[in-house]
Amino acid sequence: MELKIAPKLENKKVEALPDLEEVATGKLLDSIGVGLLNIKYKTSPEKDLLLDIYYPADRDKSKKLPVIFYTHGGGWAAGTKDNIQKGFIKDTFRQLVNKGFAVVSVSYRLTKLKTVVMKDCVVDVMDAVRFISKNSETYGLDPNRVFVIGDSAGGQLAQMIVLADPSLFPGDPALLDYRYKVIAGVSWYGPSDFTEIELFETDDPTKNPDRFGPRIIGPNTDPSSKQTLYQEMSPVFYLTNESPPLYMMAADKDTTIPVAHAYHMKEKADEIGANVELFVVKNAGHNWRKAGGEIDPPLEVIVEKTIDFILQYKDDKQ
Repeated sequence: MELKIAPKLENKKVEALPDLEEVATGKLLDSIGVGLLNIKYKTSPEKDLLLDIYYPADRDKSKKLPVIFYTHGGGWAAGTKDNIQKGFIKDTFRQLVNKGFAVVSVSYRLTKLKTVVMKDCVVDVMDAVRFISKNSETYGLDPNRVFVIGDSAGGQLAQMIVLADPSLFPGDPALLDYRYKVIAGVSWYGPSDFTEIELFETDDPTKNPDRFGPRIIGPNTDPSSKQTLYQEMSPVFYLTNESPPLYMMAADKDTTIPVAHAYHMKEKADEIGANVELFVVKNAGHNWRKAGGEIDPPLEVIVEKTIDFILQYKDDKQ
């Protein structure tokens, strides 16, 4: 099969996992692991969509690795897979690669394109997971040990991957038949419910609580379908007592995605006996920015808590 991957392998036929030492070039590889960059996982009407894979340098090539997907933030309108190279995000995934995971960072269509709505973002990231399932032998990844971590809008996408049935979000016909098993996921300050607008209310009068609505319904949507579409994009409605474990991490002074979303998901989980853990960072705003004092706990502890949550399920195949 023809794979658009790192430059040295472009236009070559790849029958098995390449020797990654051949493609470990470029500044993106220095801080996370050796990897394959700019792999095209699907073609959409708007653009080709790419992902990167990072591997441990000392991996055992005879075994498939558990894989963690990173779904970036940016309000469904900005950001790229390269967000993984920023600050605490980079540090988190570098440590997870060192713990024996492969990491896949995904770009998806953005709502700044007038033809794209939030559902397209969900479909794209699910297609990325299906693509890895389809090509698990080529890339040496285990589609039955899938994890996901996302921040902000990527937190909502991570929750959707963990909780929602992927058959409800079909995308590329060539990927539809490929299955995967999600083991656990982490949402950093991601929204859980768009149907309850009060969850977005803050003390900031400049922020419309329904400001993300146009990214859900699109410019040509029948207004009468608004509530249905809001529910479709709300991870909390897919939560069951058999859902994979989910870690909701949130900031107590976040005015972009208020902490109420995390409490809301936890409350629903407790009602039905679902496995949702909650962790709230004090004196923190969006992106774990300081808000009113030193964040508590500090950033390195937030990273540690994230990694510990994933590690406890590393060998779990459910």
